[in-house]
Amino acid sequence: MKIIMFNDCSHVGESLVVYLPESFHVIHLKRSRDLLSKTLGVLWKTLTAKGDVYHVHYLLQDCWLSLKFGKRPIIGHAHGSDVRDSLDHFAWGKLVRANLEGCDKIVVSTPNLLEKATEYNENTEYIPNLVDENVFYPKARRKATNRIRVLVAAASDWRVKGTDKIVRALKIIEDEVEASMISYGVDAAKTLSLAKRLGLHINMLRRVPHKEMSRYYWNADTVIAAIGIGGTLGVVALEAISCGRPTITRVSSSFEGYEAFPLLDVSEPEEIAEAILYSRRDDLWEKEYAYYKSNHDPHKITKRFMKIYSELVDGKKCD
Repeated sequence: MKIIMFNDCSHVGESLVVYLPESFHVIHLKRSRDLLSKTLGVLWKTLTAKGDVYHVHYLLQDCWLSLKFGKRPIIGHAHGSDVRDSLDHFAWGKLVRANLEGCDKIVVSTPNLLEKATEYNENTEYIPNLVDENVFYPKARRKATNRIRVLVAAASDWRVKGTDKIVRALKIIEDEVEASMISYGVDAAKTLSLAKRLGLHINMLRRVPHKEMSRYYWNADTVIAAIGIGGTLGVVALEAISCGRPTITRVSSSFEGYEAFPLLDVSEPEEIAEAILYSRRDDLWEKEYAYYKSNHDPHKITKRFMKIYSELVDGKKCD
């Protein structure tokens, strides 16, 4: 079976390819943020691609062009802002709605997208994200010291990731932590300015290629991912947990399936600070990892996609 995979988001597609058996031959057509790549590059790649099934990450121009060029059967894979924000956007909304309605199958990567996506396409399914465990795997933490080495790993974004709340939480317990942050995101400069204004020292780390992120996770005692508006387990949190680190992130109890996650509804600075101190205990990571293996095991996730691919191809043969 030949699968044409367009684009990616948080390396989910890249990780999926690692676990697919050889009988599923994947051609992964990625694009950069370069204007030419996002326009003419996408147009040409979409026009010339030929496969048995088409898997498009992110419900924007790649998906729209695939539908326009009659690429069938097609899976539209929603990853967050494409449904959460772009659906109601004055410029992108019509395109996203057309993509949701036009795809043969919609997959959403987090449960907060399921209800909205299903309004436009009944053939919608929530499949949790996976990570590449060949890259992100557990290593033992160092012996406990007076200060907790905390890594703020998600992109700096006050509205979406709650980075300002994280900085204020670190200030509350500054005598008990050694904080580091990866310098990227729309609010990176603003976040550093806030830390300076509060008198909080943060070690700023350079951004590294994705497959080198595991080193940053292993060098930390505790990782903070997004304290985000979505309230879902993002890829950064999953990678950190897979690397053996207790992870602080906002997981909302309002979504079915999250009730077994050991750290729910962490949102305000005081709650974040309390969770960081609690992360000294080994049992937090053990519970998070048990949840991860039960719900995000890459082999289980891959089998679900294999089933979808096979069903779509079989349905195409019957048409």
